[in-house]
Amino acid sequence: LRSLPTQITQGFHYKCIFTKSSLESVNPFIFQSYYFDRDDVALKNFAKYFLHQSHEEREHAEKLMKLQNQRGGRIFLQDVKKPDRDDWENGLTAMECALHLEKNVNQSLLELHKLATEKNDPHLCDFIETHYLDEQVKAIKELGDHVTNLRKMGAPKYGMAEYLFDKHTLGECHS
Repeated sequence: LRSLPTQITQGFHYKCIFTKSSLESVNPFIFQSYYFDRDDVALKNFAKYFLHQSHEEREHAEKLMKLQNQRGGRIFLQDVKKPDRDDWENGLTAMECALHLEKNVNQSLLELHKLATEKNDPHLCDFIETHYLDEQVKAIKELGDHVTNLRKMGAPKYGMAEYLFDKHTLGECHS
C-alpha cells in the first residue's frame, strides 16, 4: 500500500527527519532495569530508577514521532541496535553507560536543533528547546552526580557501596 503525498507539510524540511537516537535510548534503560531486578543482583532501587528512565525516554520518542506526524513528516523505522552489553556488572558501570547514552542523545538533539535553525524551522527549534534540551542537561547532571558518588563510595570494589547507594540515594528518589 503506497502512501499518498502529505497535504499538511509546511516549513518542515525533509532533512529534519528525526534520528533514531531517541528510540535507541529506550532499550538500554529497560534492559538495565531488569538486570538489577534479577535475583542474583537484587538492587531494587537501581531497577526502579532505570525503569523510570526507560519510561521517560519512551515518552520523548513518542513526542517526536507525534510532532513529525502532525507536521506531515514520515516515520521511517530502522533496526534498533541492541545494547553493547547484556551484563551490566555493577551499578557504577550501568550509570556510566547511561551517562554516555544521555550525552549522545543530547548531542543528537543539538544537531537536530542546529539543522532546524539552518532550515529556518522555528517550530522545531522551539519544540526541542521546550521539551528536551533542559531535561537532557538535568539528566546528564543527575547521572554525573550518581557516578561521582558511587566512585567516592568505593564502587564497584566495595559491594556495600552499591547497596547503600541503592537504599539511601536511589531509594529516596523514588519514595
